[in-house]
Amino acid sequence: MSNTSKLKDQLNKVVKEHSNVFSNIPRKELIQASVDNKEAIVAESGALATWTPPESTGRSPKDTVVVKRGSSEKTIDWTSPNNVPIDEETFNMIFEDALNILKDKEKVYETDRVIGADSSYALPVKVVTDKALHSLFVDNMFRPIPGDIKKSVFNQNGYTLLALPYDKLDGSKYGGRLRKFANGNTSNMAVAMDMDRRIGVIVGSAYCGSIKKMLFTVMNYLLPFEGILPLHCSANEGKDGSSALLLGLSGTGKTTLSADPNRALLGDDEHGWGENGIANFEFGCYAKMIDIDPSKEPDIYDAIMHKDDYLNHGSIVENAMIYPNGKFDYYDDRFTPNSRASYLLSYLKNIKESSTSGHPTTILFLTADAYGVLPPVSKLDPDQAMLWFLMGYTSKLAGTETGVTEPLATFSRFFGQPFMPSNPDVYASMLGEKMKQHGTQVYLVNTGWSGGAYGVGKRMDIKLTRKMVEATLNGSLKDVDYVYDELLHVNVPKTCPDVPSEILTPKNTWTDKDAYDRQAQMLAKKFSDAFDKSYGDKNIAENVVKVCPGK
Repeated sequence: MSNTSKLKDQLNKVVKEHSNVFSNIPRKELIQASVDNKEAIVAESGALATWTPPESTGRSPKDTVVVKRGSSEKTIDWTSPNNVPIDEETFNMIFEDALNILKDKEKVYETDRVIGADSSYALPVKVVTDKALHSLFVDNMFRPIPGDIKKSVFNQNGYTLLALPYDKLDGSKYGGRLRKFANGNTSNMAVAMDMDRRIGVIVGSAYCGSIKKMLFTVMNYLLPFEGILPLHCSANEGKDGSSALLLGLSGTGKTTLSADPNRALLGDDEHGWGENGIANFEFGCYAKMIDIDPSKEPDIYDAIMHKDDYLNHGSIVENAMIYPNGKFDYYDDRFTPNSRASYLLSYLKNIKESSTSGHPTTILFLTADAYGVLPPVSKLDPDQAMLWFLMGYTSKLAGTETGVTEPLATFSRFFGQPFMPSNPDVYASMLGEKMKQHGTQVYLVNTGWSGGAYGVGKRMDIKLTRKMVEATLNGSLKDVDYVYDELLHVNVPKTCPDVPSEILTPKNTWTDKDAYDRQAQMLAKKFSDAFDKSYGDKNIAENVVKVCPGK
């Protein structure tokens, strides 16, 4: 890959020639500018509140595109629904239009940060935007440039992003190039990545998460080339220095179980596993705020809602309801259920400041199985772990507003499908290799239903789940006796400290044992079918294929 690109030079020229550029200005000045520019208002706590247009209350997956070119197309999985290809000419058109828009802006903000707490692979990122608030978001979420950045494999080859959140493209120019709507019109938004030239452009997506997730997608693509496994996970460290990773989709309890008073948090979203151990990508957190309960998640709530002078605070609350007195109502989802808050990791009480730790001793895959089939805890060998990593399973309850309450099996590869662009065998085999190399133990923890499926059984008691998690972390599940489940291909413990043994085998908790068998066969078939559809031609090792439930 070339170290420079013509597009980066063009952007640098526009910035250099602009009469009003704010380059890496102090955080307080960014906060003040966000308020002065009317990009946000100050809430009662001192946090900033902002709202985006309705089309920007979340990511726009169908407008998120990646340049496809011959030199690198084999390193991206184009069969994944989230890897939407565009050609280089289309990307150049979008970038040129964005540059022309930028030239006419009254103000330009430039922020230089890095992604990754391990200096050996910290990725320098330059974000250029016309919005102070989005510059503040970058300042919140990404890390200051370390003094030893020259150690980084990416030191001379960083990534540049031009973000114009509130502007739109002329859709009529992009017919046949960008997304086409049912009415025949072409989209006027683009979240576009060029992995080879290491440059990106966002036009029309005001959701702050579009910046974060683009940069993480890029990082997740680049790291495997350097022998580093990127993981969509939270990470914490015990008082004995042992680290653990928790992977799980929304609703599986990842946030709740990561916040352990006896373990220091490294980060809550994305980490790299390299030769030095684990390192957080971020400097901040981006938490979902809907229905946040201060009694259940006091540290996260306080990180956002603590009172301070607004110039010191800098937390950004995006798309939450607010009253005229400046108080938020996190239980009101009329605008969007995806209200978010960006805040500094240092606002949490129990963190490890370096955001790095040694090689993980334990990895937990969290799932919330609403079918009531999976054991509440089971041990996975490297082949089984690679399989469950590939599948990224949980089950969701279909939209209750339509009266449908049947569980819905959900598979998201690596527990973060939209942000993992490389070929699946790359990530899976790296996990298996690192597990073997470092003696890491992986457990599957089901926080879902026991005693029957949703509607019959009950959700697993969080107190018992915590006991099982504790047993995985302190090593007391390593040497107990296990039973191999021939259908699901997992190892089920016969005993677990402080947990009733009868609940460890799901079938024991069902009144109707035949109904359990039918349900288990049905779920196993869903796994087998989903695996064949996604990975039938993806070079997955046979020893991994055969431990897929239903095979």
